[in-house]
Amino acid sequence: MKAAYVGIDLFYPALPALARAGCEIMKIFTCQTDNVTEFNLRVCAYARDRAIPLQTDRVRPEDLAALRQAGCELLLCAGYYYRLPVEDGFPMVNIHPAWLPIGRGAWPMAVTILRGLNRSGVTFHKITSELDQGDILLRRSLDVAPDETLLSLTEKQCALLPSMVEQLCARLDRLWAEAIPQGPGEYWPCPTQKDWTVTPDMTVEEADRVLRAFYGYEVILRRPEGDWELIEAVLAEGPRPEYYAFPFREKTICARRARRLST
Repeated sequence: MKAAYVGIDLFYPALPALARAGCEIMKIFTCQTDNVTEFNLRVCAYARDRAIPLQTDRVRPEDLAALRQAGCELLLCAGYYYRLPVEDGFPMVNIHPAWLPIGRGAWPMAVTILRGLNRSGVTFHKITSELDQGDILLRRSLDVAPDETLLSLTEKQCALLPSMVEQLCARLDRLWAEAIPQGPGEYWPCPTQKDWTVTPDMTVEEADRVLRAFYGYEVILRRPEGDWELIEAVLAEGPRPEYYAFPFREKTICARRARRLST
């Protein structure tokens, strides 16, 4: 099967899984990332090492038309900044990190932790003009631990991808024909700066949930002397070697990286 891949490093295991499933990867699309909190290095290296055409510009309708004309039979999207145009009659599949139809939206992993949910999942669905509302092809659930972080939840979801990609490729025609309409669902708005800000009036439990929900990304810490931007921050019993340390109630917020924002 000839296939194309769209994505950054977030769900990278889906890319080599596509090749292992017997697909000829005709082209890889990615987008520019900061390579600080989000990366495209592995996807770009995969394309470069195998001489697969790579495009970092936004996917356009003419790109899809060219793929289809060249015999592409599947486009798999696994984490991408932009909404894709839709090419009628061309199988386009999105990997969504939630148990659809609950959890539509751009960042359901963080919202899952912010809401204290104990279940999540991964859904493969048809790409349509309506965001995250295409018919469901495959879906698997997973447990969310009480101490889950954004990183650990994403790792659990990535662990499901190889077998799901294999199943998708092996049974694409049947899955496509038997896809299940989502029906009514729930859209989760993308978190804003207020959601990733730890304030002095928060309880330890509230601060911990924010730090876990955005672990690996920037978190704002409000302090009397001014705001700080923290990355890879956790609540600990006390200071840790080689971490920035900020007292917070009876605990300490420890961050691998910290930057003063204001005074």
